[in-house]
Order: sequence, then C-alpha cells, then structure tokens
Amino acid sequence: MEKFNQEQLMLYLYGEASPILKLAIDKALKDDADLRKEINMLKRTKKQLDQLKSKGVSPSQKSIDAILKYAAKKKS
Repeated sequence: MEKFNQEQLMLYLYGEASPILKLAIDKALKDDADLRKEINMLKRTKKQLDQLKSKGVSPSQKSIDAILKYAAKKKS
C-alpha cells in the first residue's frame, strides 16, 4: 500500500496534484480506510479554515513567520 506525505495530500485536496498523483491517491482511497479518514480530516480542517477566512479572521504575523520558517527549513 502506497504512503502519501502531507504535501501530496494537500496538493490533492486543493486540486493541484499532478494527474499521476491524483490517480494514485484516488486508487488508494478505494482500499485504504486510514487514508480516507485522513483525507476527510483534512477536508474538515480546510472547511473550517475557509469559514474563518470568510469571516475576516486571518493568522497573526507570528504564525505566518513560523510557517515560512518551517517551509524554508523543509525546502533545504
């Protein structure tokens, strides 16, 4: 059974996955209950974030800086 990392799942969730990755995740979702649970949890989280965004709530500069720092570290 193929394992997918968080970045791949987020690309899938936001409709930005390559056709090959999308196909692989779609196929895995049919047989992997844990993956379905993880995708559903990510969908719920995305929905909650979208609702906050629509209410004008945005992250603090400290949160943005922490995310950018983490992303830069992950990239190197």
